Order: sequence, then C-alpha cells, then structure tokens
Amino acid sequence: MLCFQDIHGYRRAYRVLGDGPPLLLVHGIGDSSLTWDRVLAGLAERHTVIAPDLLGHGDSARPRADYAIGAYACGMRDLLTVLGVDRVSVAGHSLGGGIAMQFAYQFPERVERLALVGSAGLGRAVHPAFRLAAGPGASLGMRLLTTPPTRAAVRAATPVLRALGGAGLGHDLDYVLGRYRNFADPSARRAFLRTIRAGVDLRGQAITMLDRGYLARDLPTLIVWGRRDGIIPVRHAYVAHTVMPRSRLEVFEDAGHFPHRDEPERFVEVMDDFLKTEPARHDRADWRDLLLAGRPTTPPEPSSGT
Repeated sequence: MLCFQDIHGYRRAYRVLGDGPPLLLVHGIGDSSLTWDRVLAGLAERHTVIAPDLLGHGDSARPRADYAIGAYACGMRDLLTVLGVDRVSVAGHSLGGGIAMQFAYQFPERVERLALVGSAGLGRAVHPAFRLAAGPGASLGMRLLTTPPTRAAVRAATPVLRALGGAGLGHDLDYVLGRYRNFADPSARRAFLRTIRAGVDLRGQAITMLDRGYLARDLPTLIVWGRRDGIIPVRHAYVAHTVMPRSRLEVFEDAGHFPHRDEPERFVEVMDDFLKTEPARHDRADWRDLLLAGRPTTPPEPSSGT
C-alpha cells in the first residue's frame, strides 16, 4: 500500500506490506520503491516490508535540498521514527546499498542485519554514464537528452542498442531506459544531478565504506550481486565479502544490476534465509574498542579482474 507522510515539511512516499519483523528496502538512484514490486509480496509473507521513495525520487517531494548519502540515511531514521520502528533489517540496492551502509554506520543501534544488492560505495568503478552525469555540462546535456525528439530517437534506436549489447547494460537496458524517461521532469533531473554529484565524479565513485568495513564485525551482512552487472561490476562484491567479516555472498550468474528483478523467487528465498540470522546487538563499549584499534590493513580497491 502506498502511503504518505510529511517530514520536515516534505512529502515522503513509502509502501508498507505484510506483518512481522520490519524490513527496510532502499532503492537506487533515479528509481523508486517500485523496483521491489516483484519481491514485495514474497518478503511480506514473514516481514513488515517498508519501501520508501527517497527524497527527490518516485512520489516523494523533490525540493532544493541536501541529497548527500548521510542526509538520505537521516531521512531513513526519521521515517522509521515516525512509523514507530526502533530496530530494523535494512536492504539497499545500488545507491540504496550505500545509504543502507551509511545508516548502519550512523545508527548502529538501530540495525539488526544488512543486505547489499549491487551496492554503491564499495569501489570506484561505475558505468561511464554516471561519471559523465557528475561532470560539467551534465545539466544541459540531460535537458537535451530528455526533449521529445531525443526521446523518440532513443526509442527508435533501442532495438539496435539491444542488439549491440545494450550500451554496456546488457539486459538491464530496457529497465534503465524506463527510468531515463522520468528525467523529462525538470525537478527529477535536478534531484538526480544533486544526488549523483554527492557521490560520483569523473573518476568514478568518490565515497567508499571499505575503510569502515571492520565495524561490521558483529553485523550479519548479505551481499547479493548479478554476475552480468554492467553498472557496478561484480568484483566489488568479492572485495566487500573480504572486508566485511560476517558477510554472506550470493552471486546470481544470469542477473544484471537488478537481481531482485531478474530472479525474484531466488532473491526472496535468499533473503528469507538470511533474515533468520541472529540479529546484531550494538554494544557501545565494543564499538569504541573497534574504533580505537582501527582497521588492521588498508582496504583493497577492486581490481579489473574478478
């Protein structure tokens, strides 16, 4: 069910389904809570699923505001507080994975489990389109790319792009193009550009959580990735699995950047099994000891190989 709540004077849209322990699902950039539509019902059989539209996305407000990853994490805290949810398992896809990790970092006492799906924040590499969107002239470029003639040209060229490998996106091309059409709305474009520039530059992703992975020592973590991910390469999953001590890695061999859409039944099965894991219990003294000890080694940057 789609619900709305004003927080700080801005409309926040979110979907709620099911009954049981709470599970927060955070979507990626340029997307919305609808990205989870193929898995919502399955996950809701055993959990209360809360799937918000991030500020600037979907049916939520698109103000001139702070779209940094830390601000999004605070937004998740505020929504959960309004809903009366103190502790939650959180799953994030793409940008949502970065937000989920930031949420766990900023509010560790509120997180029971963490699931990362094709997540940002685990290395520099990202599809060139996102690097270009963070560069100078991107605003004008996006405005031109979303004019009616250009959108018509893209529709006409889509079969050719698909035949040529989907511009590096593989079978994710159609879904990504569906999200691209939303940028005909100027407010959606502005929100997208503010969000992308908060975490990406011309060299790639500028924010990493690898240096803080050791803090997840007692946090059950699931990493789900598609082998054919053309947006954030699967090699990031293996590095994250190494850095996060209690992580479980599931690679979907035939999936792209959206494994929850490509293989929804398997995704629900994997998530249901993971959510049976004993939840984390935050200990401030232990957290302090971890911070004082620091990380033992420099976290590896994902290489060009797997």
